[in-house]
Amino acid sequence: MSVLECVTPGLRQPEWQAGSLVVLGDSTAVGLGDPLPGGGWRGVGSLLATALSGHDHVRFANLSFTGARMACVRDVQLPEAVALAPDVAVIIVGMNDTLRSDFDAARIRADLDHVVSTLTEAGTVVLTVRFHDHAKVFRLPGPLRRALRSRINELNSVIDEVSAEHDAGCLDLDLLPGAYDMRAWSVDRLHPSELGHRMLALGFAEILAKRGCTIPNPVSLVCSGGRRVGAAGHVIWLVVKGIPWLWRRGRDLVPYAVSIMVKELSR
Repeated sequence: MSVLECVTPGLRQPEWQAGSLVVLGDSTAVGLGDPLPGGGWRGVGSLLATALSGHDHVRFANLSFTGARMACVRDVQLPEAVALAPDVAVIIVGMNDTLRSDFDAARIRADLDHVVSTLTEAGTVVLTVRFHDHAKVFRLPGPLRRALRSRINELNSVIDEVSAEHDAGCLDLDLLPGAYDMRAWSVDRLHPSELGHRMLALGFAEILAKRGCTIPNPVSLVCSGGRRVGAAGHVIWLVVKGIPWLWRRGRDLVPYAVSIMVKELSR
């Protein structure tokens, strides 16, 4: 599998070994969709940490939390990350911003620029994510779909610009092989499944390898070690957690969707 960066990488650097990894971001960064048998979540960060571990395990800290927005990463998570002085930092955030009524691309750009520049200036290799077309995996009414797509396009433009300016590796989910395979998504179609998290970890590992980082334990796409969730568990989650969450976030996006409909009708 070959994963394309949204920023063209330079020449391959001399090999180096990552000794520490931090993950910043929202619920995807937390690992939702990849539950562990004893409770809690594994996810892309833990899988990537395993891939980077040789004789000595990399020091790994997941600073992300559910519901986080770009400002949360800047104000809450970044200071903790800087204190850890990581070799590699993965940032997965922005989708919660697109779903809120106070979405502001300029403010998001300023926050992301501060986060990425602070880490890169400290010598950390930073990896970001640009997002896929959610409408291909999650059905929404036309106006809501167009509203969300517009927001995601703005968010991706911000991520492209900041990643390019600071030479951050950027994983393009729209180009990620298998990204639109339903097996890569959990029941909510918003978070990756175990397979999806493995795909993300593999994508990040490939970007790091292109930048000279050794990958002692290549990421496997064979699912193992996670907790299998049956049909009943999926239904319970959707009713108790998924639908209420979608209702709350949908209400925030509706006014913007209505404005899009008005503009379309006035043409």
